[in-house]
Amino acid sequence: MRRLSALSAILIGGAIAGALDIIYAIGLSAMRGVPSMRILQSVASGLLGASAFSGGMLTASLGLALHFFIAFAAAAIFYLASRAMPILSRHSIIAGLIYGLLIYAVMNLVVLPLSAYPRKVSFPLLILVTGLFVHMFFIGLPISLAVRRTSLAKA
Repeated sequence: MRRLSALSAILIGGAIAGALDIIYAIGLSAMRGVPSMRILQSVASGLLGASAFSGGMLTASLGLALHFFIAFAAAAIFYLASRAMPILSRHSIIAGLIYGLLIYAVMNLVVLPLSAYPRKVSFPLLILVTGLFVHMFFIGLPISLAVRRTSLAKA
């Protein structure tokens, strides 16, 4: 396996995590009859409040951009943490799963309540269980595995 640069690891890990997370969110919501544009607007509502839902494709696009910005930021934070704590790269699977749990907690218990998101954060069982799973396996793990590739010996 080739070693990745820091930037490549952040971009790859963030892109995979962002894509898997938004596919999950749109897919789960589609099963409940919620259009994908509404999901993307809900991301933008963290910045714009309820007005995001009347902004059409413009606020949906903003929501998608914000979503990936957050994913890339999460990857960059993990990369920086792995430089200070090399154990994160040596034990990348467990570190990624734990990081996914941490991201879920920070987003739902800190970021959303402090944002302009217009609804009260709640944790119905299905959303909680799938959210934890997705954050562990679709967000934390891809980020940690990408970052681990910055520490591999050159082949």
